[in-house]
Amino acid sequence: MTATQWLDTLSPWPREGFGLDRMRALLAALGDPQEAYPAIHVVGTNGKSTATITVEQLLLSEGLSVGSTISPHVESWSERIRVRGEEADLERAVAHVRAAAERVGATQFEIVTAAALTAFAEAGVDVAVVEAGLGGRLDATNVLRTRVVLLTNVGLEHTDVLGDTLELIAREKLAVVRPGSTVVLPDRTYAHLVPGADVLVGGAREAAEAFVGHPIAARPQVSLPGRLEERPGEVRDGAHNPDGARFLVERLPAGDYTVVASVLRDKDADALLRELRRVGSRFVATRSSSERALPAADLAELARAHFSHVEAVDDPVDALARAHELGAPVLVTGSLYLLGDLAQAERAAAWRG
Repeated sequence: MTATQWLDTLSPWPREGFGLDRMRALLAALGDPQEAYPAIHVVGTNGKSTATITVEQLLLSEGLSVGSTISPHVESWSERIRVRGEEADLERAVAHVRAAAERVGATQFEIVTAAALTAFAEAGVDVAVVEAGLGGRLDATNVLRTRVVLLTNVGLEHTDVLGDTLELIAREKLAVVRPGSTVVLPDRTYAHLVPGADVLVGGAREAAEAFVGHPIAARPQVSLPGRLEERPGEVRDGAHNPDGARFLVERLPAGDYTVVASVLRDKDADALLRELRRVGSRFVATRSSSERALPAADLAELARAHFSHVEAVDDPVDALARAHELGAPVLVTGSLYLLGDLAQAERAAAWRG
């Protein structure tokens, strides 16, 4: 069984609840690789992956050796672990941690995080740029020698775990701050949550510059699968909650879009659709392979309150084709599962032909 096949059999959710005991035990068994380098920790609700890779590219432009890890992936697990700007050998990285991970009963996310941190130590990186998974305080990534914390933004998400107000969620995310860390915030709204810390206002650039201690001249252009990914006549973005949809709409290239989407049952689909209607009046509802996805017909029924033309097409590939028939540009969004399904179908078609 390959590493990716093994990872696919594991649950991303901890059975006993969130906590750091398993992660610390796993890392201890691996020699605590996270202690081998300082880190920039990227937390927030949306935009974390793009921010992480932007920081990576800025630091690479300064001649530093950089490891980075993002989540989730869209096309393949190998997207998650990068060394010196290139995807690491995922099979090898996971093989290094598998025995120890099985002994402690680590989760899918804990295993990939440990594999990344171990690969970084083996490569002798100067710095790791690490995207948090869920929240911060109890997230598996909260084990780092953190020099800089970047908070991208704060929105209502996973309220059953993180809290039901923006203040509580921000508190959970900023719990990763270490004594002496520099904290980069999008504005000063949550500065009171990090008393005594050196607080800067900004984003990825300010975080990278805080780490190196001087301005960086480079202006990298970052493109990631499923994050404002532009294709001919089409944009794909994994926005899966109202804040993510708002973040997307505010950055989307201008156009009258046909929207094709799948949404999970545990998301606020109505509020998400309310944001998406700002970019077009045509909507094609579909259903991703996730067992938590709303049926296409149910999503279409919700969408009729927001879009003048609504259709339901169960198969994602057929739904995308129908959206293009209705008129480009097309926006594919609502779920990273949907983007992954499309990527898998495209790989299969390319292999066949």
